[in-house]
Amino acid sequence: MYRRKFLKNVIMVTCVFFLLAMPLNCGVDKINHINFVLIFVDDMGYGDVNRTGHPTIQTPNLDQMADEGVMMTQFYSVASVCTPSRAALLTGRYPIRNGMTQVFFPNSTTGLPPSEITLAEILKSKGYKTACIGKWHLGHLPEFLPTRHGFDYYYGIPYSNDMTPDWPYNPSFLPMPELPLMRNEDIIEQPCDQATLTRRYTEETIRFIENNKDRPFFCYLPHTMPHLPLHCSENFRGKSKRGLYGDVIEELDWSVGQILNTLRKLNLDQNTIVVFTSDNGPSIQPNLNVGSAGLLRGSKHTTWEGGLRVPFIVWAADNLPGGTVSMEVGTTMDLFTTLLEIADAEIPTDRIIDGKNLLGVWKGQSKSPHKSIYFYHGRRLTAVRYGKHKLHLWKNIPEEIFGKWVKCDPYELFNVEKDPSEKYNIADKNIEIVRAIEEDIIKFKAQL
Repeated sequence: MYRRKFLKNVIMVTCVFFLLAMPLNCGVDKINHINFVLIFVDDMGYGDVNRTGHPTIQTPNLDQMADEGVMMTQFYSVASVCTPSRAALLTGRYPIRNGMTQVFFPNSTTGLPPSEITLAEILKSKGYKTACIGKWHLGHLPEFLPTRHGFDYYYGIPYSNDMTPDWPYNPSFLPMPELPLMRNEDIIEQPCDQATLTRRYTEETIRFIENNKDRPFFCYLPHTMPHLPLHCSENFRGKSKRGLYGDVIEELDWSVGQILNTLRKLNLDQNTIVVFTSDNGPSIQPNLNVGSAGLLRGSKHTTWEGGLRVPFIVWAADNLPGGTVSMEVGTTMDLFTTLLEIADAEIPTDRIIDGKNLLGVWKGQSKSPHKSIYFYHGRRLTAVRYGKHKLHLWKNIPEEIFGKWVKCDPYELFNVEKDPSEKYNIADKNIEIVRAIEEDIIKFKAQL
């Protein structure tokens, strides 16, 4: 009897050892799978995290997430406004390929095309339970909602939280409805109580994780905040030295901590990957209630570094080298390809996928897979990251919301590894690099 009990214990210990030692690129089956939680905040600047230098915003959970995971310091959104950045994330494709180049409004009649294949659709086909909890902004009509793009469950707002009757930047000057909160395809609250959104998104996320702890899941959490107008719950109001903006960021940090603690409590931390990043840089509206791009130039609505380079942390418990700071280049499009590779899912071959696999970068085993990254504003190519250089073809003047764009004549070139603030134009001394990028642009546009 004791011998049988001993052998049983040996077998159990051996099974646990092999489960913890499993590689991150394993597939999904009854015994073994990798879950994904993708946290996508709105208008958070590169300099808004304590770890990246902000002196008066406390982000202990994000700091711990970085201590236990990988932080990328040259990570980009490929668009500096909401709708195209979200389309790029979920399809792994430049927005110029699918027409998602402009911000949608409550009077918009289009959305993410049904022909596009989203990360959620592919993971769902692999047996994942999928949820979108937060701001969608890829079409608010029923045929464009998350439930029509691979998500089993949706809870959130369909577009930006400033698109309300008193919105001061209404470009169409048409009447705006009160902001709706939706569950699946039904409006459950209008106007939405924005002060409780971060808390309620967090509670919904935790409930989704708990309800699906025994099966593979993908939770896409596109937070409403810190997009203007700012709101936070009473528990966080007035707590930060940074003021209301700091209060909002600290509540988002609390949300991250609640999610990570839930994964630990449910023993899901060893087979769950959590990603934290932002859709673009901070708002440029001139008041104290906006974020900071840190040492980077520019902000949202521009293709300067401050509008495109965003905070990025990936956490996978003990499955990635904890406390790593990667200086390799990556983009939000890469999450599409990387997560599908980890899930052992097929990447679509009937269309061009621009996202690259970053798993080797996260593990510290490979360099960036990107030679070039192309930045558009609307349908206009405005800048290109090429190796350590960045060429500007157009620039925003003045650098303010809906500012005027002027052509760079001649082009402006910066070494953004040495000069991330883009202060020193070196184009005249590097004509061969400018010409190489021009040739690269011709090749890229030829396959659009």
